[in-house]
Amino acid sequence: MTPPLVERVSTARVKACLYIRAVRNPSTMIRQLSRALCLLLLLTALVACQHQTTATPATRTPSSEPASGGELMLLGSDPSTLDPHLSSDTTSASIVVEVFGGLVTLDRELQVMPDLAERWELGPDGRSYTFHLRPGARFHDGKRVTAEDFKWSLERATDPATGSPAAGQYLGDIVGVADRLSGEADELAGVRVLDEDTLKISIDAPKSYFLSKLTYPVAFVLDQENVEGNPGWAQSPNGTGPFKLGEYTRGKRLVLERNPLYHLGAPYLDRVDFLLGGGSPMLMYENDEVHVVGVGTSTLERVMDPESPLHSQLLTLPGEFSVYYVGMNVNEPPFDDVHVRQAFNYALDRERIAHSAFDDRVVPAAGVLPPDFPGHNPNLKGYEYDPQKARELLADSRYQPGSLPEIVLTIPGTFGSLLGLDTDLMRAMWRDNLGVDVKVQQTELATFLQDLQRRRLQMFQIGWVADFPDPQNFLDNLFHSGSENNRTAYSNAEVDSLLERARLERDEGARSDLYRQAEEMIARDAPWVFLWHPGPTYILVKPYVHDYRPAPIVVPILRYVYMTR
Repeated sequence: MTPPLVERVSTARVKACLYIRAVRNPSTMIRQLSRALCLLLLLTALVACQHQTTATPATRTPSSEPASGGELMLLGSDPSTLDPHLSSDTTSASIVVEVFGGLVTLDRELQVMPDLAERWELGPDGRSYTFHLRPGARFHDGKRVTAEDFKWSLERATDPATGSPAAGQYLGDIVGVADRLSGEADELAGVRVLDEDTLKISIDAPKSYFLSKLTYPVAFVLDQENVEGNPGWAQSPNGTGPFKLGEYTRGKRLVLERNPLYHLGAPYLDRVDFLLGGGSPMLMYENDEVHVVGVGTSTLERVMDPESPLHSQLLTLPGEFSVYYVGMNVNEPPFDDVHVRQAFNYALDRERIAHSAFDDRVVPAAGVLPPDFPGHNPNLKGYEYDPQKARELLADSRYQPGSLPEIVLTIPGTFGSLLGLDTDLMRAMWRDNLGVDVKVQQTELATFLQDLQRRRLQMFQIGWVADFPDPQNFLDNLFHSGSENNRTAYSNAEVDSLLERARLERDEGARSDLYRQAEEMIARDAPWVFLWHPGPTYILVKPYVHDYRPAPIVVPILRYVYMTR
Protein backbone atom coordinates (compact mmCIF):
# COMPACT_ATOMS: atom_id res chain seq x y z
CA MET A 1 0.00 0.00 0.00
CA THR A 2 0.99 3.49 -0.15
CA PRO A 3 1.81 5.07 3.11
CA PRO A 4 1.94 8.60 2.73
CA LEU A 5 5.57 8.29 1.70
CA VAL A 6 5.01 4.66 1.76
CA GLU A 7 2.26 3.37 -0.29
CA ARG A 8 0.85 1.80 2.73
CA VAL A 9 1.90 2.77 6.20
CA SER A 10 0.06 1.60 9.21
CA THR A 11 -2.04 4.56 10.20
CA ALA A 12 -2.05 3.21 13.68
CA ARG A 13 1.66 3.86 13.56
CA VAL A 14 1.36 7.05 11.57
CA LYS A 15 -1.04 8.40 14.13
CA ALA A 16 1.16 7.37 16.99
CA CYS A 17 4.57 8.12 15.58
CA LEU A 18 6.44 11.04 14.16
CA TYR A 19 7.15 11.64 10.53
CA ILE A 20 10.26 9.67 9.68
CA ARG A 21 11.80 12.49 7.75
CA ALA A 22 13.94 15.04 9.54
CA VAL A 23 11.41 17.86 9.49
CA ARG A 24 12.70 21.12 10.77
CA ASN A 25 9.34 22.52 11.85
CA PRO A 26 7.32 20.26 14.20
CA SER A 27 3.97 21.84 13.35
CA THR A 28 4.67 21.33 9.65
CA MET A 29 5.53 17.73 10.41
CA ILE A 30 2.22 17.08 12.11
CA ARG A 31 0.22 18.71 9.35
CA GLN A 32 1.97 16.53 6.79
CA LEU A 33 1.54 13.32 8.82
CA SER A 34 -1.19 12.12 6.54
CA ARG A 35 -0.18 5.12 4.06
CA ALA A 36 -1.22 6.03 -0.07
CA LEU A 37 1.82 7.23 -0.06
CA CYS A 38 4.12 8.23 2.29
CA LEU A 39 5.56 11.41 2.50
CA LEU A 40 4.88 10.57 5.89
CA LEU A 41 6.91 7.89 7.25
CA LEU A 42 6.83 6.44 10.63
CA LEU A 43 9.44 7.38 13.10
CA THR A 44 11.80 4.50 13.22
CA ALA A 45 13.87 3.40 16.08
CA LEU A 46 16.76 5.47 17.20
CA VAL A 47 19.20 2.64 17.28
CA ALA A 48 22.18 4.89 17.75
CA CYS A 49 21.63 8.32 19.21
CA GLN A 50 24.10 11.12 18.85
CA HIS A 51 24.87 10.73 22.54
CA GLN A 52 25.19 6.94 22.30
CA THR A 53 22.28 6.18 24.61
CA THR A 54 22.27 2.46 25.36
CA ALA A 55 19.55 2.07 27.97
CA THR A 56 16.92 -0.57 27.29
CA PRO A 57 13.31 0.64 27.26
CA ALA A 58 11.00 -0.71 29.90
CA THR A 59 8.61 -3.58 29.23
CA ARG A 60 4.89 -2.95 29.76
CA THR A 61 3.14 -5.45 32.01
CA PRO A 62 -0.49 -5.73 30.88
CA SER A 63 -3.37 -5.56 33.28
CA SER A 64 -4.56 -9.08 34.13
CA GLU A 65 -8.21 -8.38 33.39
CA PRO A 66 -9.22 -6.32 30.32
CA ALA A 67 -11.75 -3.63 31.22
CA SER A 68 -14.46 -2.22 28.97
CA GLY A 69 -14.98 1.50 28.45
CA GLY A 70 -12.76 4.51 27.92
CA GLU A 71 -11.76 6.82 25.09
CA LEU A 72 -8.38 6.45 23.44
CA MET A 73 -6.88 9.72 22.17
CA LEU A 74 -4.46 9.52 19.23
CA LEU A 75 -2.80 11.93 16.86
CA GLY A 76 -4.00 11.56 13.29
CA SER A 77 -4.31 13.05 9.83
CA ASP A 78 -7.13 13.25 7.31
CA PRO A 79 -7.72 10.08 5.27
CA SER A 80 -7.85 10.66 1.53
CA THR A 81 -10.95 8.43 1.37
CA LEU A 82 -13.11 6.24 3.59
CA ASP A 83 -14.35 4.13 0.66
CA PRO A 84 -12.57 0.74 0.99
CA HIS A 85 -12.71 0.17 -2.75
CA LEU A 86 -10.82 3.41 -3.38
CA SER A 87 -8.37 3.15 -0.49
CA SER A 88 -4.72 2.72 -1.44
CA ASP A 89 -2.86 4.69 1.24
CA THR A 90 -2.10 3.65 4.78
CA THR A 91 -3.67 6.68 6.42
CA SER A 92 -7.02 5.77 4.88
CA ALA A 93 -6.56 2.02 5.22
CA SER A 94 -5.84 2.18 8.94
CA ILE A 95 -9.26 3.73 9.52
CA VAL A 96 -11.00 1.60 6.90
CA VAL A 97 -9.87 -1.72 8.46
CA GLU A 98 -11.45 -0.67 11.77
CA VAL A 99 -14.81 0.28 10.19
CA PHE A 100 -15.19 -2.37 7.46
CA GLY A 101 -14.28 -6.02 6.94
CA GLY A 102 -14.09 -8.84 4.43
CA LEU A 103 -14.24 -12.59 4.19
CA VAL A 104 -10.84 -12.96 5.85
CA THR A 105 -8.43 -10.75 7.77
CA LEU A 106 -4.87 -10.76 9.12
CA ASP A 107 -4.36 -11.15 12.84
CA ARG A 108 -1.63 -9.33 14.76
CA GLU A 109 0.80 -12.16 13.95
CA LEU A 110 0.03 -11.53 10.24
CA GLN A 111 -1.69 -14.88 9.74
CA VAL A 112 -4.84 -15.15 7.60
CA MET A 113 -7.84 -15.80 9.83
CA PRO A 114 -11.63 -15.90 9.35
CA ASP A 115 -13.47 -12.59 9.43
CA LEU A 116 -17.04 -12.50 8.10
CA ALA A 117 -16.52 -16.00 6.72
CA GLU A 118 -16.31 -18.52 9.55
CA ARG A 119 -14.70 -21.16 7.33
CA TRP A 120 -13.89 -22.05 3.73
CA GLU A 121 -12.93 -25.00 1.56
CA LEU A 122 -10.35 -25.06 -1.21
CA GLY A 123 -11.38 -27.00 -4.30
CA PRO A 124 -9.31 -30.06 -5.33
CA ASP A 125 -7.76 -28.20 -8.27
CA GLY A 126 -6.74 -25.25 -6.08
CA ARG A 127 -8.79 -22.88 -8.24
CA SER A 128 -11.92 -22.34 -6.17
CA TYR A 129 -12.78 -21.28 -2.64
CA THR A 130 -16.17 -21.84 -1.03
CA PHE A 131 -16.78 -19.42 1.85
CA HIS A 132 -19.39 -19.94 4.57
CA LEU A 133 -20.50 -16.71 6.26
CA ARG A 134 -20.96 -16.45 10.01
CA PRO A 135 -24.60 -16.63 11.11
CA GLY A 136 -23.95 -13.63 13.36
CA ALA A 137 -22.35 -11.42 10.71
CA ARG A 138 -24.11 -8.04 10.80
CA PHE A 139 -23.71 -4.56 9.40
CA HIS A 140 -23.49 -1.79 11.98
CA ASP A 141 -27.24 -1.19 11.76
CA GLY A 142 -27.95 -4.85 12.61
CA LYS A 143 -28.79 -5.97 9.08
CA ARG A 144 -27.50 -9.41 8.20
CA VAL A 145 -24.52 -9.75 5.84
CA THR A 146 -25.25 -12.17 2.98
CA ALA A 147 -23.34 -13.79 0.14
CA GLU A 148 -25.24 -11.50 -2.23
CA ASP A 149 -23.76 -8.48 -0.38
CA PHE A 150 -20.28 -9.80 -1.13
CA LYS A 151 -21.07 -10.46 -4.78
CA TRP A 152 -22.45 -6.94 -5.20
CA SER A 153 -19.45 -5.44 -3.40
CA LEU A 154 -16.88 -7.29 -5.51
CA GLU A 155 -18.72 -6.25 -8.66
CA ARG A 156 -18.79 -2.65 -7.48
CA ALA A 157 -15.05 -2.75 -6.75
CA THR A 158 -14.36 -4.03 -10.28
CA ASP A 159 -16.81 -1.69 -12.02
CA PRO A 160 -14.82 0.77 -14.20
CA ALA A 161 -17.16 3.51 -12.98
CA THR A 162 -15.89 3.02 -9.43
CA GLY A 163 -12.33 3.76 -10.50
CA SER A 164 -10.66 1.57 -7.90
CA PRO A 165 -6.86 1.94 -8.00
CA ALA A 166 -6.43 -1.53 -6.47
CA ALA A 167 -9.09 -3.81 -7.98
CA GLY A 168 -6.95 -5.19 -10.78
CA GLN A 169 -4.00 -5.94 -8.56
CA TYR A 170 -5.78 -7.48 -5.58
CA LEU A 171 -8.86 -9.03 -7.23
CA GLY A 172 -7.35 -9.75 -10.65
CA ASP A 173 -6.86 -13.45 -9.92
CA ILE A 174 -10.64 -13.91 -9.82
CA VAL A 175 -12.10 -15.25 -13.07
CA GLY A 176 -13.86 -12.46 -14.97
CA VAL A 177 -12.23 -9.47 -13.28
CA ALA A 178 -10.31 -8.43 -16.40
CA ASP A 179 -13.53 -8.43 -18.45
CA ARG A 180 -15.33 -6.54 -15.71
CA LEU A 181 -12.65 -3.85 -15.45
CA SER A 182 -12.58 -3.40 -19.22
CA GLY A 183 -16.33 -2.90 -19.29
CA GLU A 184 -16.94 -6.08 -21.29
CA ALA A 185 -18.94 -7.88 -18.56
CA ASP A 186 -21.85 -6.84 -16.38
CA GLU A 187 -21.05 -9.31 -13.61
CA LEU A 188 -18.15 -11.33 -12.24
CA ALA A 189 -18.10 -14.80 -13.75
CA GLY A 190 -15.89 -16.12 -10.97
CA VAL A 191 -18.18 -15.12 -8.09
CA ARG A 192 -21.28 -17.25 -7.44
CA VAL A 193 -23.87 -17.09 -4.69
CA LEU A 194 -24.69 -20.68 -3.70
CA ASP A 195 -27.14 -19.65 -1.00
CA GLU A 196 -27.67 -16.77 1.43
CA ASP A 197 -24.64 -17.75 3.50
CA THR A 198 -22.36 -19.39 0.90
CA LEU A 199 -20.16 -17.77 -1.72
CA LYS A 200 -17.90 -19.49 -4.24
CA ILE A 201 -14.95 -17.65 -5.79
CA SER A 202 -13.03 -19.14 -8.72
CA ILE A 203 -9.52 -17.97 -9.63
CA ASP A 204 -7.49 -18.37 -12.80
CA ALA A 205 -4.79 -20.63 -11.29
CA PRO A 206 -3.75 -22.03 -7.90
CA LYS A 207 -2.03 -19.23 -5.96
CA SER A 208 -0.84 -19.64 -2.39
CA TYR A 209 -1.23 -15.96 -1.57
CA PHE A 210 -4.80 -15.47 -2.85
CA LEU A 211 -6.46 -15.45 0.58
CA SER A 212 -3.95 -12.83 1.74
CA LYS A 213 -5.06 -10.57 -1.11
CA LEU A 214 -8.65 -10.78 0.14
CA THR A 215 -7.54 -9.02 3.35
CA TYR A 216 -7.02 -5.82 1.30
CA PRO A 217 -9.82 -3.20 1.63
CA VAL A 218 -10.85 -3.49 -2.02
CA ALA A 219 -12.31 -6.92 -1.11
CA PHE A 220 -14.38 -5.59 1.80
CA VAL A 221 -18.16 -5.86 1.86
CA LEU A 222 -20.37 -2.76 1.62
CA ASP A 223 -24.08 -2.25 2.23
CA GLN A 224 -25.65 -1.67 -1.19
CA GLU A 225 -28.55 0.26 0.30
CA ASN A 226 -26.14 2.56 2.16
CA VAL A 227 -24.02 3.24 -0.94
CA GLU A 228 -26.38 3.53 -3.90
CA GLY A 229 -28.00 6.90 -4.45
CA ASN A 230 -26.02 8.46 -1.61
CA PRO A 231 -22.92 10.34 -2.83
CA GLY A 232 -21.88 11.14 0.74
CA TRP A 233 -22.29 7.60 2.05
CA ALA A 234 -18.65 7.32 3.16
CA GLN A 235 -19.27 10.03 5.76
CA SER A 236 -21.90 7.80 7.40
CA PRO A 237 -20.90 4.27 6.37
CA ASN A 238 -22.77 1.14 7.41
CA GLY A 239 -19.78 -1.10 7.83
CA THR A 240 -19.12 -4.41 9.56
CA GLY A 241 -15.92 -3.63 11.49
CA PRO A 242 -15.27 -3.39 15.23
CA PHE A 243 -15.87 0.37 15.18
CA LYS A 244 -18.44 2.70 13.64
CA LEU A 245 -17.60 6.14 12.28
CA GLY A 246 -19.10 8.48 14.86
CA GLU A 247 -17.86 11.90 13.83
CA TYR A 248 -15.52 13.32 11.21
CA THR A 249 -14.64 16.99 10.86
CA ARG A 250 -11.88 17.40 8.31
CA GLY A 251 -8.74 18.91 9.77
CA LYS A 252 -10.04 18.65 13.34
CA ARG A 253 -11.09 15.21 14.55
CA LEU A 254 -12.23 11.77 13.54
CA VAL A 255 -14.06 9.62 16.09
CA LEU A 256 -14.63 5.87 16.01
CA GLU A 257 -17.32 4.38 18.25
CA ARG A 258 -17.61 0.84 19.61
CA ASN A 259 -19.67 -1.62 17.55
CA PRO A 260 -21.44 -3.82 20.12
CA LEU A 261 -22.55 -6.24 17.36
CA TYR A 262 -19.05 -7.06 16.14
CA HIS A 263 -18.91 -10.74 15.22
CA LEU A 264 -15.39 -11.35 16.57
CA GLY A 265 -16.22 -9.78 19.91
CA ALA A 266 -17.04 -6.14 20.69
CA PRO A 267 -14.06 -3.85 21.36
CA TYR A 268 -13.20 -2.87 24.92
CA LEU A 269 -12.96 0.86 24.12
CA ASP A 270 -16.06 3.03 23.83
CA ARG A 271 -14.37 5.48 21.47
CA VAL A 272 -11.13 6.23 19.64
CA ASP A 273 -10.60 9.93 19.00
CA PHE A 274 -8.06 10.99 16.36
CA LEU A 275 -6.94 14.62 16.67
CA LEU A 276 -6.24 15.89 13.16
CA GLY A 277 -5.00 19.42 13.87
CA GLY A 278 -1.51 20.68 14.60
CA GLY A 279 0.35 20.99 17.86
CA SER A 280 3.43 19.72 19.66
CA PRO A 281 3.10 15.93 20.02
CA MET A 282 5.24 15.62 23.16
CA LEU A 283 3.54 18.57 24.83
CA MET A 284 0.13 17.11 24.02
CA TYR A 285 1.22 13.77 25.47
CA GLU A 286 2.60 15.29 28.66
CA ASN A 287 -0.60 17.32 29.03
CA ASP A 288 -2.68 14.11 28.70
CA GLU A 289 -4.27 15.34 25.46
CA VAL A 290 -3.17 12.16 23.66
CA HIS A 291 -2.36 8.71 24.99
CA VAL A 292 0.28 7.59 22.45
CA VAL A 293 3.10 9.53 20.82
CA GLY A 294 6.26 8.83 18.84
CA VAL A 295 9.60 9.66 20.43
CA GLY A 296 11.81 12.02 18.43
CA THR A 297 15.57 12.39 18.52
CA SER A 298 15.47 15.38 20.83
CA THR A 299 13.34 13.49 23.36
CA LEU A 300 14.75 9.97 23.28
CA GLU A 301 17.70 10.51 25.60
CA ARG A 302 15.45 12.07 28.22
CA VAL A 303 12.90 9.25 28.21
CA MET A 304 15.62 6.59 28.09
CA ASP A 305 16.91 7.84 31.43
CA PRO A 306 15.66 5.38 34.10
CA GLU A 307 15.13 8.37 36.38
CA SER A 308 12.69 9.95 33.94
CA PRO A 309 9.00 9.63 34.89
CA LEU A 310 8.34 8.75 31.22
CA HIS A 311 10.82 5.87 31.12
CA SER A 312 8.29 3.26 32.20
CA GLN A 313 5.95 4.41 29.41
CA LEU A 314 8.50 3.81 26.65
CA LEU A 315 7.76 0.91 24.29
CA THR A 316 9.56 -0.43 21.23
CA LEU A 317 7.72 -1.52 18.08
CA PRO A 318 9.27 -3.87 15.50
CA GLY A 319 10.44 -2.37 12.23
CA GLU A 320 7.76 -1.77 9.66
CA PHE A 321 7.81 -3.98 6.57
CA SER A 322 8.43 -1.17 4.12
CA VAL A 323 10.88 0.31 1.66
CA TYR A 324 11.44 3.95 0.79
CA TYR A 325 12.67 5.03 -2.59
CA VAL A 326 12.83 7.63 -5.33
CA GLY A 327 10.95 6.38 -8.37
CA MET A 328 12.12 7.26 -11.89
CA ASN A 329 9.71 7.02 -14.82
CA VAL A 330 11.65 4.88 -17.30
CA ASN A 331 9.66 6.31 -20.22
CA GLU A 332 10.60 9.90 -19.39
CA PRO A 333 13.96 11.43 -20.39
CA PRO A 334 16.57 11.17 -18.99
CA PHE A 335 15.43 8.12 -17.00
CA ASP A 336 14.75 6.15 -20.18
CA ASP A 337 18.50 5.41 -20.06
CA VAL A 338 19.56 2.78 -17.50
CA HIS A 339 23.00 4.43 -17.17
CA VAL A 340 21.36 7.59 -15.85
CA ARG A 341 19.28 5.63 -13.35
CA GLN A 342 22.32 3.74 -12.12
CA ALA A 343 24.30 6.97 -11.89
CA PHE A 344 21.67 8.52 -9.63
CA ASN A 345 21.98 5.47 -7.37
CA TYR A 346 25.77 5.49 -7.14
CA ALA A 347 25.81 9.24 -6.49
CA LEU A 348 24.08 8.91 -3.09
CA ASP A 349 25.91 8.33 0.18
CA ARG A 350 23.09 6.51 1.96
CA GLU A 351 25.11 5.95 5.11
CA ARG A 352 25.68 9.68 5.47
CA ILE A 353 22.02 10.46 4.86
CA ALA A 354 20.95 7.80 7.36
CA HIS A 355 23.24 9.32 9.97
CA SER A 356 22.66 13.02 9.28
CA ALA A 357 18.93 13.00 8.51
CA PHE A 358 17.75 10.05 10.61
CA ASP A 359 20.38 9.59 13.34
CA ASP A 360 20.97 6.06 12.03
CA ARG A 361 17.33 5.11 12.58
CA VAL A 362 17.05 3.65 9.08
CA VAL A 363 18.86 0.86 7.24
CA PRO A 364 20.17 1.69 3.75
CA ALA A 365 18.34 -0.46 1.17
CA ALA A 366 20.27 -2.69 -1.21
CA GLY A 367 17.08 -3.76 -2.94
CA VAL A 368 13.33 -3.99 -2.46
CA LEU A 369 12.45 -6.52 0.25
CA PRO A 370 12.87 -5.35 3.86
CA PRO A 371 14.99 -7.23 6.42
CA ASP A 372 13.20 -10.12 8.17
CA PHE A 373 10.54 -10.15 5.44
CA PRO A 374 9.93 -13.50 3.66
CA GLY A 375 12.33 -13.79 0.72
CA HIS A 376 14.73 -11.06 1.89
CA ASN A 377 18.18 -11.59 0.35
CA PRO A 378 20.92 -10.42 2.76
CA ASN A 379 23.55 -11.05 0.07
CA LEU A 380 22.01 -8.74 -2.52
CA LYS A 381 24.66 -6.30 -3.71
CA GLY A 382 23.25 -2.82 -3.74
CA TYR A 383 24.61 0.52 -4.93
CA GLU A 384 27.57 1.58 -2.82
CA TYR A 385 28.52 5.24 -2.76
CA ASP A 386 30.82 5.72 -5.76
CA PRO A 387 30.68 9.24 -7.23
CA GLN A 388 33.38 8.45 -9.81
CA LYS A 389 31.43 5.50 -11.16
CA ALA A 390 28.28 7.64 -11.14
CA ARG A 391 29.99 10.25 -13.32
CA GLU A 392 31.30 7.57 -15.69
CA LEU A 393 27.85 6.06 -16.09
CA LEU A 394 26.35 9.46 -16.81
CA ALA A 395 29.07 10.08 -19.40
CA ASP A 396 28.28 6.71 -21.01
CA SER A 397 24.60 7.59 -21.33
CA ARG A 398 23.03 9.29 -24.31
CA TYR A 399 22.61 12.38 -22.12
CA GLN A 400 25.89 14.18 -21.73
CA PRO A 401 26.55 16.23 -18.59
CA GLY A 402 25.07 19.68 -19.04
CA SER A 403 22.61 18.49 -21.69
CA LEU A 404 20.14 16.63 -19.49
CA PRO A 405 16.52 17.76 -19.64
CA GLU A 406 15.07 19.44 -16.57
CA ILE A 407 14.52 16.96 -13.75
CA VAL A 408 11.67 17.53 -11.29
CA LEU A 409 11.27 15.52 -8.10
CA THR A 410 7.63 15.56 -6.98
CA ILE A 411 6.67 14.99 -3.35
CA PRO A 412 3.40 15.39 -1.45
CA GLY A 413 3.21 18.54 0.62
CA THR A 414 2.13 22.13 0.82
CA PHE A 415 3.74 24.51 -1.65
CA GLY A 416 6.57 26.38 0.04
CA SER A 417 6.89 23.98 2.98
CA LEU A 418 10.37 23.21 4.20
CA LEU A 419 11.82 20.04 2.70
CA GLY A 420 13.07 17.13 4.75
CA LEU A 421 16.80 17.05 5.39
CA ASP A 422 17.04 13.75 3.50
CA THR A 423 15.67 15.39 0.35
CA ASP A 424 18.05 18.32 0.71
CA LEU A 425 21.02 15.97 1.10
CA MET A 426 20.06 13.89 -1.93
CA ARG A 427 19.71 16.96 -4.11
CA ALA A 428 23.08 18.24 -2.91
CA MET A 429 24.78 14.92 -3.71
CA TRP A 430 23.26 14.75 -7.19
CA ARG A 431 24.38 18.33 -7.79
CA ASP A 432 27.92 17.83 -6.43
CA ASN A 433 28.55 14.36 -7.89
CA LEU A 434 26.67 14.56 -11.19
CA GLY A 435 26.33 18.27 -11.83
CA VAL A 436 22.53 17.86 -11.94
CA ASP A 437 20.24 20.40 -10.31
CA VAL A 438 17.09 18.49 -9.36
CA LYS A 439 14.11 20.76 -8.81
CA VAL A 440 11.38 19.93 -6.28
CA GLN A 441 7.63 20.24 -6.78
CA GLN A 442 5.26 19.81 -3.86
CA THR A 443 1.63 18.91 -4.54
CA GLU A 444 -1.42 18.23 -2.37
CA LEU A 445 -1.60 14.57 -1.35
CA ALA A 446 -4.72 13.64 -3.35
CA THR A 447 -3.26 15.25 -6.50
CA PHE A 448 0.06 13.54 -5.91
CA LEU A 449 -1.58 10.12 -5.63
CA GLN A 450 -3.67 10.70 -8.74
CA ASP A 451 -0.63 11.77 -10.79
CA LEU A 452 1.33 8.85 -9.42
CA GLN A 453 -1.35 6.36 -10.45
CA ARG A 454 -1.47 7.84 -13.95
CA ARG A 455 2.35 7.80 -14.29
CA ARG A 456 2.52 11.52 -14.86
CA LEU A 457 5.52 12.06 -12.59
CA GLN A 458 9.05 12.08 -13.94
CA MET A 459 10.61 11.48 -10.52
CA PHE A 460 8.96 11.05 -7.12
CA GLN A 461 9.85 10.22 -3.54
CA ILE A 462 7.66 7.71 -1.73
CA GLY A 463 7.60 4.30 -0.08
CA TRP A 464 5.70 1.04 0.04
CA VAL A 465 4.42 -0.80 3.10
CA ALA A 466 3.50 -4.47 2.79
CA ASP A 467 -0.18 -5.42 2.67
CA PHE A 468 0.59 -9.05 3.50
CA PRO A 469 3.82 -10.97 4.24
CA ASP A 470 4.71 -12.37 0.83
CA PRO A 471 7.33 -11.24 -1.73
CA GLN A 472 4.58 -11.05 -4.35
CA ASN A 473 3.23 -7.97 -2.61
CA PHE A 474 6.47 -6.09 -3.30
CA LEU A 475 8.09 -7.55 -6.40
CA ASP A 476 5.13 -8.59 -8.55
CA ASN A 477 2.94 -5.77 -7.31
CA LEU A 478 5.46 -2.99 -7.96
CA PHE A 479 7.52 -4.22 -10.93
CA HIS A 480 5.48 -6.51 -13.18
CA SER A 481 4.84 -4.57 -16.39
CA GLY A 482 1.09 -5.19 -16.11
CA SER A 483 0.69 -4.11 -12.50
CA GLU A 484 -1.42 -1.08 -11.60
CA ASN A 485 1.09 -0.29 -8.85
CA ASN A 486 4.07 -0.18 -11.20
CA ARG A 487 4.50 3.58 -10.89
CA THR A 488 7.71 3.85 -12.93
CA ALA A 489 6.48 2.07 -16.11
CA TYR A 490 9.32 -0.44 -15.62
CA SER A 491 9.18 -3.34 -18.06
CA ASN A 492 11.49 -6.32 -18.37
CA ALA A 493 10.17 -9.46 -20.09
CA GLU A 494 12.55 -11.73 -18.19
CA VAL A 495 11.48 -10.25 -14.85
CA ASP A 496 7.82 -10.64 -15.86
CA SER A 497 8.44 -14.31 -16.65
CA LEU A 498 10.11 -14.96 -13.29
CA LEU A 499 7.29 -13.23 -11.42
CA GLU A 500 4.62 -15.12 -13.35
CA ARG A 501 6.32 -18.44 -12.62
CA ALA A 502 6.55 -17.53 -8.92
CA ARG A 503 2.77 -16.93 -8.82
CA LEU A 504 2.13 -20.59 -9.63
CA GLU A 505 5.09 -22.26 -7.93
CA ARG A 506 3.99 -24.35 -4.94
CA ASP A 507 7.44 -25.28 -3.67
CA GLU A 508 8.41 -22.43 -1.34
CA GLY A 509 12.15 -22.93 -1.88
CA ALA A 510 11.83 -22.75 -5.65
CA ARG A 511 9.45 -19.82 -5.34
CA SER A 512 11.90 -17.88 -3.17
CA ASP A 513 14.66 -18.51 -5.71
CA LEU A 514 12.50 -17.08 -8.50
CA TYR A 515 11.87 -13.94 -6.46
CA ARG A 516 15.58 -13.68 -5.62
CA GLN A 517 16.48 -13.71 -9.33
CA ALA A 518 13.80 -11.15 -10.12
CA GLU A 519 14.95 -8.78 -7.38
CA GLU A 520 18.57 -8.97 -8.58
CA MET A 521 17.48 -8.00 -12.10
CA ILE A 522 15.27 -5.21 -10.82
CA ALA A 523 18.14 -3.80 -8.76
CA ARG A 524 20.42 -3.91 -11.81
CA ASP A 525 17.84 -2.14 -13.99
CA ALA A 526 17.40 0.53 -11.29
CA PRO A 527 13.88 1.90 -11.85
CA TRP A 528 14.26 3.23 -8.31
CA VAL A 529 16.87 5.03 -6.33
CA PHE A 530 16.81 2.54 -3.45
CA LEU A 531 16.85 4.45 -0.18
CA TRP A 532 16.16 2.71 3.14
CA HIS A 533 14.08 0.50 5.39
CA PRO A 534 12.96 1.72 8.82
CA GLY A 535 14.27 0.19 12.02
CA PRO A 536 12.33 -0.27 15.26
CA THR A 537 10.18 2.58 16.54
CA TYR A 538 10.07 4.08 20.01
CA ILE A 539 6.72 5.30 21.30
CA LEU A 540 5.29 6.46 24.60
CA VAL A 541 2.05 4.89 25.78
CA LYS A 542 0.17 5.98 28.90
CA PRO A 543 0.43 3.40 31.71
CA TYR A 544 -3.32 2.91 31.80
CA VAL A 545 -3.48 2.04 28.07
CA HIS A 546 -2.96 -1.69 27.48
CA ASP A 547 -2.40 -3.99 24.50
CA TYR A 548 -1.68 -1.20 22.05
CA ARG A 549 0.47 -3.17 19.58
CA PRO A 550 0.70 -1.84 16.02
CA ALA A 551 1.88 -4.49 13.55
CA PRO A 552 4.55 -4.05 10.85
CA ILE A 553 1.72 -3.69 8.29
CA VAL A 554 -1.84 -2.35 8.40
CA VAL A 555 -4.14 -4.68 10.32
CA PRO A 556 -7.04 -3.91 12.66
CA ILE A 557 -5.61 -3.49 16.18
CA LEU A 558 -7.87 -1.14 18.14
CA ARG A 559 -10.41 -3.73 19.28
CA TYR A 560 -7.73 -5.32 21.47
CA VAL A 561 -6.84 -2.09 23.31
CA TYR A 562 -8.28 -1.46 26.76
CA MET A 563 -7.84 1.15 29.49
CA THR A 564 -7.73 0.86 33.26
CA ARG A 565 -8.64 4.35 34.33
